[in-house]
Amino acid sequence: MADKLRNQQELERLQAKYVGTGHPDTTSWEWKTNIHRDTYSSIVGHPPLLSYMALAQNEPVAKFRVQMIRKMLQPVGPPPPREEDIIMSNTQNGS
Repeated sequence: MADKLRNQQELERLQAKYVGTGHPDTTSWEWKTNIHRDTYSSIVGHPPLLSYMALAQNEPVAKFRVQMIRKMLQPVGPPPPREEDIIMSNTQNGS
């Protein structure tokens, strides 16, 4: 029983430290966003990989780097509406 509790505490500590590890309440949009951001930051953070990708896209390295950084803002599009937002809009519209 102590091992199970220790494992759970370790998992919670890792999830607090590393945002992308996820938890049971993580939505698919959040998970996809984390994966895309990790990929883009890895490309930007490794100059040989950045050069390779820029060459493959036939773009200057600096321009491609800026594109990757901009893609990190909303890599998979805007977030889906939350249930609270839908409920609030329905009550305001009189539905």
